[in-house]
Amino acid sequence: MAADKAHAVVIRAVPFGETSAVVTLYTRELGKLRALAKGAWRPKSAFDGALDLLSTCQVLVLRRSSGGLDLLTEAFLERRFRVATSLAAVHGGMYVAEMLDALTADADPQPELFDVASTTLLHLSDHEGPDSLVWPRVVRFELAALRAAGQAPALGRCAECRAAVPDTGRIAFGMLDGGVLCAACRRGRRVVVSVSSAALAVLRGLRAGSVERPIDPPVLGELRAVMNTYVAHVLGRKSRLSPRLVPVLPPRSTPPRDA
Repeated sequence: MAADKAHAVVIRAVPFGETSAVVTLYTRELGKLRALAKGAWRPKSAFDGALDLLSTCQVLVLRRSSGGLDLLTEAFLERRFRVATSLAAVHGGMYVAEMLDALTADADPQPELFDVASTTLLHLSDHEGPDSLVWPRVVRFELAALRAAGQAPALGRCAECRAAVPDTGRIAFGMLDGGVLCAACRRGRRVVVSVSSAALAVLRGLRAGSVERPIDPPVLGELRAVMNTYVAHVLGRKSRLSPRLVPVLPPRSTPPRDA
């Protein structure tokens, strides 16, 4: 049986026996797969540290037709995820792994999603800059993962009737409806929050690919609250990383009191 070659991101690794591991990989060519890596933790193995969490590697895998675990025969490290001074970047990287596992089906290749995930991990790895540059990349990845899963939120037209929604003031966002709602469709809906036009504009920009500009702190806090809640409704549970994805905002300054 010939082995398939693929580019992969390691999103999970669980010990199996004394020296082996069951790894979950998200690959560009084969989609998500789970494979047994025999002898992965031996000092001298065919994997040579390539199976560390969030590593990007090339793998050779023997596919099982019966639905059992695939067999990983070799892995060649391309890029290791490195921890620097930003805890937000580490949490962001772990969140990428969680979403790749939770929002994708086995053996369903999504090359565009793989590319976004790989690029996101590249920028979060060894990140020593401000956290304000971390959050836009995390949200852009979220939107890409939701789109690949068929759960992308409607941001321009009403999620119910597809009418254009004004982008001024406060806009209704239905968590159960899948995005923004016009005034007519808002009536009687449950689990609806009010989103500022500024936060909605940032979401639209990130969906279009803009990631370089930091987000204003008040808008960032609102945006993360919306995304954490929306992802929880899509998954049917809260993300394990959601408590870590709330940015620490600077304290509000208060005017001095008159003497």
